[in-house]
Formats: sequence, C-alpha cells, structure tokens
Amino acid sequence: MIEVMIVEDQAMLRESLAQTIESQEDMHVAACLADAADAPGRAAETDCGLVLMDVCTEHDSNGIVAARRIKEANPAVRVVIMTGMPEVTFVEQAKDAGVDSFVYKNVGIEELLAVMRSTAVGYSTFPHTPDSIFSGAAALTDVEISILRLVCEAKTRKEIAAELYMSEGTVKRRIGEILAKTGYDNILRLAVHAVAEGNIVPGMGNK
Repeated sequence: MIEVMIVEDQAMLRESLAQTIESQEDMHVAACLADAADAPGRAAETDCGLVLMDVCTEHDSNGIVAARRIKEANPAVRVVIMTGMPEVTFVEQAKDAGVDSFVYKNVGIEELLAVMRSTAVGYSTFPHTPDSIFSGAAALTDVEISILRLVCEAKTRKEIAAELYMSEGTVKRRIGEILAKTGYDNILRLAVHAVAEGNIVPGMGNK
C-alpha cells in the first residue's frame, strides 16, 4: 500500500486528489496539508512513503524547499512535486533538492497516478525539454516515458501493464502513440537509441 501525503493549498483540488487516491486499491491518504512548511514535520510523524506536493502553497511556503528538508531527513520518502506555473527553473530547483518526480497540473489523473506509482517503486519522471536528442521525445507524456523506460529494461508488454496498472491493450495503444510521436517504426529500436544516447538509463529513472 502506498501511503500518500498531499500538500496542496487549493481546498477543492486537495479534496479531489484525496478522494481519487483513496479510491485506488493500492493507495491510502496518510495526511492532507495546505502549507508546505508543515510537510517535513508531518512526514516524520506519519508513515507516508510518498509526498505529492505543490510548489506554491499556503502562507507563501515553497514546496521545493520543504521537499529538500523531507529528503534530507529521510531519503526513502519519495516526493512528487507538481505545479500549474510555467516557471522553467522549478524543474532544476526540484532536481537540486532531491525531488524524485515533477509533473505539471495539466496532466490527466491517469498519468498522475502512473507517475506516483512509478515514483513509489524508485523511478523518476521529469518534464522533457524540446532539445531532447531523439525526434519527438519532447512530445511524450510522463506515462509514455515510463513505458519506454520499462521497454528499455526488457520488460514484456504484460509486465509493463502490471507495473503501471494498465491493461495490455492500453500498453499496446500507448506504444503505437510513442512510435507515431518519435517517428520510429519499432519500439525496441527506439529503446536501444534512447539508451545509447543517454536519454534513458535503465533502472535509474530519467534524471
């Protein structure tokens, strides 16, 4: 069971996230906070394994600063930072703070849950920049990057489906979308190129 702490100052979004997470068979909400400044202390008090935290929270508290404190106190706690602000420096700040994954709030709930699950088991997901080495990579969603990473680790379609809590049919469809975006006609060829060029390091996330 993934014990999740939500840190989000918008009450409606916080409650919506809590309801969605609680409805998942493999997740439980350990705590809900509005102020990131309270997150390090609550993380130490609760048995949470993953923190989903906004960058800008109540009382102008910074989620990235709080994430650094959480990771310094207990590196085993996984932190997913989210934001709706297009500030490009947030990603690098988050990486420097030791954050495990970073998502923008315009992702769908399916993708957010997939990022949370993959982060909980040790993978990292960060937005991709337009100068990515292989063509079309910047257009890949977080879920598609997760699928490609698992392909790079020689996972079968069935194993990928199980790990990302999808059906095999969904994985097959997603792979087709990945190929369409990147211009490749074979997912294994794309995986080999991604590893060779250093875009993805199997077993270490995509930092």
